[in-house]
Amino acid sequence: MGLQLEGNADGVKGLMKKALPRILGLLVVVVVFFVFLNPFVIIGAGERGVVLNFGAVSPTVLDEGLHFRIPIMQKIIKLDVKVQKSQTDAEAASKDLQETFSTIALNFHILPEKVNWIYQKLGADFKERIIDPAVQEVVKAVTAKYTAVEVITQREKVRSEIRELLKQRLNVYNIIVDDFSIVNFKFSSQFTQAIENKQTAEQLALKAQRDLDRIKIEAEQKIAQAQAEAEALRLQKENVTTPLVKLRQIEATLKAIEKWDGHLPKVTSGVIPFIDVKNLDRE
Repeated sequence: MGLQLEGNADGVKGLMKKALPRILGLLVVVVVFFVFLNPFVIIGAGERGVVLNFGAVSPTVLDEGLHFRIPIMQKIIKLDVKVQKSQTDAEAASKDLQETFSTIALNFHILPEKVNWIYQKLGADFKERIIDPAVQEVVKAVTAKYTAVEVITQREKVRSEIRELLKQRLNVYNIIVDDFSIVNFKFSSQFTQAIENKQTAEQLALKAQRDLDRIKIEAEQKIAQAQAEAEALRLQKENVTTPLVKLRQIEATLKAIEKWDGHLPKVTSGVIPFIDVKNLDRE
């Protein structure tokens, strides 16, 4: 019995020794399969996966999560479907041929269900190939409709037109415009200097007008003051002259009385001369 058990144990050991290389080989194959061939892929939040079957784009779009792929045959390309920012420098000319320089910030996202179409038609570098040229073209088209002054005074209207036109252009490529901003805007140095000179001239003209108005008001005030002083002198003269005249009239009357000899003058007309002494009782 003991000999039989020992024989069985030796047989098991022999089988294990023979099977061990096979097991190790299988483990190596499994490790190589999972490590190097990588049959699983994880699509992160805000991403979609484009499936390539031997390089051909599949209509299947992988959502967020863990997915199995066929090694060697399938390759997964991840595309970001979150809102992204694109910033582009654009040069344009206004209606009156003034050069403008602007920096355009665009927030956009691609349609998640169209990532396979975007990758196939546009490629992963669609921003440089589609968005930047579209921004520059639209900015030029809209800016050319306005004069330089209108671009400044109607900036919100210009911004709205650029945004709406961009939406139309990019929607064709399944790219959605979320927001649009002009983060920097300026004209050429010559035009900027001309505007500054004009503003300076307007300020000087306004100052000169204010000075002229002030001088005019001061002159009117002086005239009014002089007229008031003249009127005061006239009244003062009247107040002094009237009593003096009366006083002289009284003195003349008194002198006439002193010289009168008591005889009335002889006249042929029979009219008795009359001496007006009414003013003698007045002040």
